[in-house]
Amino acid sequence: MRYSPDAHITAGNVSALKVAWTYRTGANDTRTELKRKAAFEATPVLVDGKLFLSTPYDHVIALDPGSGTKLWEYDPGVNLDRNYSEVTSRGVSAWHDGSKKAGEQCRLRIFIGTIDARLIALDGETGKVCVDFGASGIVDLNKDAATQIEWTGGYQVTSPPAIAGGLVIVGSSIADNWRVDTGRGIVRAFDAHTGKLKWTWNPIPWAEKTTPRTGAGNAWSLMSVDTKHDLVLIPTGSAAPDYFGGIRKGDGKWANSVVALRASTGKFIWGFQVVHHDLWDYDVAAQPTLIDWKDGTPAVVINTKMGHVFVLNRLTGKPLLPVEERKVPQSDIEGEESSPTQPFSTISLVPEKFTAANAWGPKPEDVKWCQDKLGGLRNEGVFTPPSLKGTVQTPSNVGGVNWGGAAYDPQHHLMIANTNRLVAWMKLIPRAYYDAEKQKDQDNRIHGEFGDQAPSPYGMYRSFLFSPSGAPCNRPPWGTTEAVDLFTGKIAWDVPLGTLVPGKQTGSINLGGPIVTAGGLVFTSGTIDPHLHAFDSQTGKELWSYDLPAAANATPMTYTWKGKQYLVICAGGHGKLDSKQGDYVLAFALP
Repeated sequence: MRYSPDAHITAGNVSALKVAWTYRTGANDTRTELKRKAAFEATPVLVDGKLFLSTPYDHVIALDPGSGTKLWEYDPGVNLDRNYSEVTSRGVSAWHDGSKKAGEQCRLRIFIGTIDARLIALDGETGKVCVDFGASGIVDLNKDAATQIEWTGGYQVTSPPAIAGGLVIVGSSIADNWRVDTGRGIVRAFDAHTGKLKWTWNPIPWAEKTTPRTGAGNAWSLMSVDTKHDLVLIPTGSAAPDYFGGIRKGDGKWANSVVALRASTGKFIWGFQVVHHDLWDYDVAAQPTLIDWKDGTPAVVINTKMGHVFVLNRLTGKPLLPVEERKVPQSDIEGEESSPTQPFSTISLVPEKFTAANAWGPKPEDVKWCQDKLGGLRNEGVFTPPSLKGTVQTPSNVGGVNWGGAAYDPQHHLMIANTNRLVAWMKLIPRAYYDAEKQKDQDNRIHGEFGDQAPSPYGMYRSFLFSPSGAPCNRPPWGTTEAVDLFTGKIAWDVPLGTLVPGKQTGSINLGGPIVTAGGLVFTSGTIDPHLHAFDSQTGKELWSYDLPAAANATPMTYTWKGKQYLVICAGGHGKLDSKQGDYVLAFALP
């Protein structure tokens, strides 16, 4: 739930928060070209009196929670001369081995999945590998994943594994715009003591029969575990490639879904697909949120990049809030068979349409540029399919709600999430013209990128819709923190989060999530600007903010240690977002 019962820090005293300690990982001094992609997205975990975290290069570090003093560090020896699609780690997981006595080596095991696709078990006390796990402490996840030898850096692990009983469960991050036959999006469970494979689940078994074989459909984000009901809730992404589905005909289950498996066996229990036959890179990026519904029914809340919020019975997958299949615009691309309908929920967090009448810019010429640009693009609201002339995508492939996910306040049944509200555009490029198009000057004002999608008939190009001044074409806010009363479906509050224009509350594109506390506070960051914020959980009023030494594209955490509540955030920025980079871990506390 991302909810803490700690209440030493409250709305009444949060303004007095001060830095208690600072630790620097040294990752920012690493000499590697990968720094341009590196993102410090980790959320530390407190286990057995130690604070554990990971760096973008998969170093695992244990800190003293009261002073920030380093207790140990493990370097997995990732080859930093190789190219990787993503250069990040969102954290580590912990498991207690009940067969071992207190003081025995590896009684507490810390697990990390690496960007070169290894699963490693470490002794929580010393940081040394647990040699009885896998092959001398390591399981090679590339095995049986059908990864392409041309670019092994396209198959990775970027999120912490899930722990269920004596199993460690891991998915993968896959570069799914590179080609059709990428790595398999399988989810695997390993014995947490021995590293022996216990079960494998393939989200898209039909992909084995396509020509070429379709890859991805993978679980790259964070899973959730319901230990009481022996369930693991798995969010999945798009099947490859993202923007052309002519090779992968049909609805694409169970890509773009949340699926419940029996955690102990991997048996499929139920699945809910949020996008049929995805053509927009609308992965389920957010971790499923586990809550109790009005009548006590175990429920799961699914946040999406479209901003649609689905609430389901956790045991059956049946909707607890209405879901409607609505007709959507159809593709005009030869060989494409887009889905005639898509599921819509009763809760939508972000705008789903952007027209010339809504164009915005700091200068009149910016507004005109945006309006002229829109005039040549397909633009029929959310789920407008990709096209040769270009398609407006609202919301963009970033979201909506991304991997930062949601926090839930069970006292007031409030769900709080960070939202993105930038407009993007994308176009398909026929294979015969793709190489030449890549050489042209594109509308690439911020993070435009090509995707080969080989060997499909079309490559693709996508970018955000920014005017010549560098400002978004849609009116701010461009990012918010938003609270919804799930029991009523009504928005409780919605406030700009961060800024893209210093001195103005424009909101910012964000990657990273919120937490909520019993002290009546929401803590969050995630923005391009380097600030950490505290909002009143009932009203959304900002009560405190801190100017960090680097952007914090991460989710904070809180704990009480020796009677004092600490708030901790990893502030290291994000290379792909061009936010200020660093290698800071900061802890805050009351004087």
